[in-house]
Amino acid sequence: MNIWVFIVACITLAAFLAHVVIGTKETATLAPPRSETQRNTNWVQAMCAFQMLSVDLLVVAAALFGIAVLNLGPLERPAILFFGLLFFLWGVVWIVQMKVLRKTAGSLWRLPHWFVWFVCSALLLLGS
Repeated sequence: MNIWVFIVACITLAAFLAHVVIGTKETATLAPPRSETQRNTNWVQAMCAFQMLSVDLLVVAAALFGIAVLNLGPLERPAILFFGLLFFLWGVVWIVQMKVLRKTAGSLWRLPHWFVWFVCSALLLLGS
């Protein structure tokens, strides 16, 4: 078993669960009144996009659990590096979005998702 990949799989599964349970609950509180048609449409679109990420997190967690416990032979290292790059890009995109939205360093630390993704990327590099 590749313990580094297993750890990242567990972190990703935890992120999926938090996303579905806590994130959905928090996002639902932002729903505008139904009478505000355009805002309501925008909110539904955001909520659906938010849930699409839940599917991605679940699929990535399942793939990482598979990589951690199965012997993929020569495909294992490229697969691990692929997911390491994916996590790294998630972290970069998070920081870029925060900069585009002109959020402060305090906001960046209150929303440390980017840090988790960079840690996962580093752990996968160790596991490759």
